[in-house]
Amino acid sequence: MPEFTDPLTPRELGFSFPAEWFPHRATWLTFPHNDSSWQGDRLARMRPQYLAFIKAISQGENVGIIANDENLKKEISKELDKTGVDLSRIEFIVKPTNDAWCRDHGPAFLINKKTSEKMIVNWGHNAWGGKYPPYDDDNRTPEAVAEYLDIPVVNPGIIMEGGAVEFNGAGSLLTSKSCLLNPNRNPHLNQSQIEEKLSHFYGIEQVLWVEGGIVGDDTDGHIDDTTRFINEDTVIACVENDRNDENYGILQTNLEMLKKMRLVNGKQLNIVEIPMPKAVVIDDFRTPGSYANFLICNAGVIVPVFNNPNDQTAIDILEKAFPDRKIIPLAATEIIWGQGSFHCLSQQEPLI
Repeated sequence: MPEFTDPLTPRELGFSFPAEWFPHRATWLTFPHNDSSWQGDRLARMRPQYLAFIKAISQGENVGIIANDENLKKEISKELDKTGVDLSRIEFIVKPTNDAWCRDHGPAFLINKKTSEKMIVNWGHNAWGGKYPPYDDDNRTPEAVAEYLDIPVVNPGIIMEGGAVEFNGAGSLLTSKSCLLNPNRNPHLNQSQIEEKLSHFYGIEQVLWVEGGIVGDDTDGHIDDTTRFINEDTVIACVENDRNDENYGILQTNLEMLKKMRLVNGKQLNIVEIPMPKAVVIDDFRTPGSYANFLICNAGVIVPVFNNPNDQTAIDILEKAFPDRKIIPLAATEIIWGQGSFHCLSQQEPLI
């Protein structure tokens, strides 16, 4: 694995994190194998939904799977074959893993469009403020992927999670105060210092802040459950229409902040509101069910649905918002018990 030794930062060298709709070479996943997130029989119950997710991605790009050991790799291959997945689309890295949330511990890919180079940012991972140890094996995932792909890796030296940030591909990054300014991540850094790190290591020009996240989200408010860029100047923004719901106030606050934002080019955001699902409660637990936790991939937009009264409304809104992409609703009723969904489970690798 080449080591990034240039004294200039990725941004200074012309690298940036592309928007999710930029063409993918692959999407990376860390295959779930223990009950840290899905306890008891829930791991087995969520697996068919997870395999359906892999199959959907593989219709348009490769899927890189990080498997805990050789036995799991063989088991995955057999199950994917039975599911009808083209195994030529599947790539494996065999290494120890802790949990499944590849968006947060996996590789963050930067590209240089002028030189057609690619590199990985190895942000530190501490399991959302040290909530779920151990996490050391997951923390080594970006370097393992960089070695597999034989591309350089750069280490900013701070804690960062992919689910905490959204990109428009034109210089803007969107995030939440409740997460990135939480002292359980980088207590030695203030807001401007965090913005400087984001700028230099994601290759962006501005950081836009909303306030917080939704109920049931144990990440302290990841942006990918509330607000998502779908083109350079448009966001999907979650709203709660029930004033008595716990999410109503924070999502209204976020919405008002979004309305006041200006992009690098001075434009206001085009805001497409999408409802939250009716509270997704499983075994008396309010999960962070959200239609915003979709994955934009080559095959289309994979959207979590919950056998919920608002599912079809959300699908209709997303079909209008993505006129040139297929909307692929997939059941996430078992996956969401782990407190995340399709976007949280995945990290895209751009094609360049």
